Amino acid sequence: MNSSPSPYRIIAVCTGNICRSPMAELMLTAAFVAEGLEGQVMVDSAGTTGYEAGRPIDPRAARRLAITHLSSEHHVAREWKTPWFRERDLILALDVDHYAWLRDAAPDPESMNKVRMLRSFDPAVIGSDLLDQGIEDPWYGGQADFDAVWRQIHGAVPGIVEHVRKVLRQEAPHRLLIR
Repeated sequence: MNSSPSPYRIIAVCTGNICRSPMAELMLTAAFVAEGLEGQVMVDSAGTTGYEAGRPIDPRAARRLAITHLSSEHHVAREWKTPWFRERDLILALDVDHYAWLRDAAPDPESMNKVRMLRSFDPAVIGSDLLDQGIEDPWYGGQADFDAVWRQIHGAVPGIVEHVRKVLRQEAPHRLLIR
């Protein structure tokens, strides 16, 4: 019997998985790598709908990520799957409609409790009303809207990293996957 550490799994969720959630996925992945947590934390993303499934990231999101040397060329949009409630440790909603959708779709209280607003980790909005924690869809706007999304996600990244560090320290003896 082999045992190896099971990674802490995070998923970012927006509507179509071509703008906000892939930006969050790539920004968080880079932050965890920079903190030396690669292999201990896995981040992915999905959309609440299948409207964009199979498509690449929006070019405006890709341009914004490229400014910070984050490549998005391998991203392919996908729709949320119910089993991910159990398979993920933290489910990050990008806006209030995603938060409500995920909590309504959660199969049990444990899954529901995994759902958090991404910006609930941003010191600028911690404790604010959920409506103030949302990140509006930039798809209908221009490049400036994608820049705003980047800033909002960026503000939450350190808080998410710190949250995960605390969880990993607390759960270290329990995070084993038996193979």
